[in-house]
Amino acid sequence: MSRAISPGWWLAALLTAGAALLDLRLAALMALWFGAWFLNACLAEGRGSLPRWLVPAIFGLTLLVLWELAVRLFAVSPVILPAPSVIAARIGASLPTLWADFVQTALKGALTGYIIGCGAAVATAIGIDRSPFLQKGLLPVGNFVAALPIVGIAPIMVMWFGFDWQSKAAVVVVMVFFPVLVNMVAGLKATEPMQRDLMATYNASYWQTLWKLRFPAALPFLFNGLKIATTLALIGAIVAEFFGSPIVGMGFRINASIGQLSLDMIWAEIAVAAVAGSAFYGLVALIEKRVTFWHPSQRR
Repeated sequence: MSRAISPGWWLAALLTAGAALLDLRLAALMALWFGAWFLNACLAEGRGSLPRWLVPAIFGLTLLVLWELAVRLFAVSPVILPAPSVIAARIGASLPTLWADFVQTALKGALTGYIIGCGAAVATAIGIDRSPFLQKGLLPVGNFVAALPIVGIAPIMVMWFGFDWQSKAAVVVVMVFFPVLVNMVAGLKATEPMQRDLMATYNASYWQTLWKLRFPAALPFLFNGLKIATTLALIGAIVAEFFGSPIVGMGFRINASIGQLSLDMIWAEIAVAAVAGSAFYGLVALIEKRVTFWHPSQRR
């Protein structure tokens, strides 16, 4: 079946031809980009699980190849931007160091603060739901605290809790607490009055209504907050390490590598943080899919 050529592809061809007049290297990069774009556009129209996974894989691989070719063709200094192959070599040569940094920052600081902050947020949301005073008094204060900059909170936490991972966990608690709290409070209000009246006719107590009706209805809201908090947790732990930490950790390594102009090590830490954050987000999304399978957002 013939496929009509859209005006966008004519524009892509004109841009590639114009780039060829300026620089053949630039034309090659643009041709590769538009070729991968056309392939992804065709795959995105397909059905099934294969296009859903293949499209982002091709897109990410295309970006890496373009990055590598641009650095090689234009002879970009590694101090400015190292090639992906150089970053991969640094990762392979520094696995023990990267693993120690990952354990210090992601597992000790970010994960501990994430669990404490999210757990405290859920408990506080239930308390707010039970107390109109807390609902009117705590939420405005929470919005104010949530707007505080992390660069102002982190030094204070370091002075309070020391230079080890405990201060980083404290920063993470502050960062993840209020997004989860706001989503949980909204989720507890998601049930209809008729549903709550029906539970009252069954002589259900507050805690029975909470456990059997309101908490399940709040789970989609809660998981939205948990997914937002996954990225905030790792960012908060890394940034907090810039203001004082032992000689291990992602933030410490990035800060030390800046003074050494070791850009490949900085990018290696960034790659590890990106993979860890994506895996953490994917794990929470997978749990959400299993727990809230009944919700319309999880149905295909």
